[in-house]
Amino acid sequence: MANIPDPLDMASEQTEYLLQAALRRHANRPVKPSAQFCDDCGEAIPLKRQQLVQGCETCISCQELRERRR
Repeated sequence: MANIPDPLDMASEQTEYLLQAALRRHANRPVKPSAQFCDDCGEAIPLKRQQLVQGCETCISCQELRERRR
């Protein structure tokens, strides 16, 4: 009797492979410094956000708007 691969095992392996590939791409991507002023509205980005979100380009309000539009 032939060993038939379990579809759930195959899906899990594929998911793990794709996750690892995405993590490698992300780790190799250069991180630019966070912006001091929002690219969308021009308001100052709080220092805490600049420090916690490396490479941020927008204030929290504008980022929320961007994510809702996706």
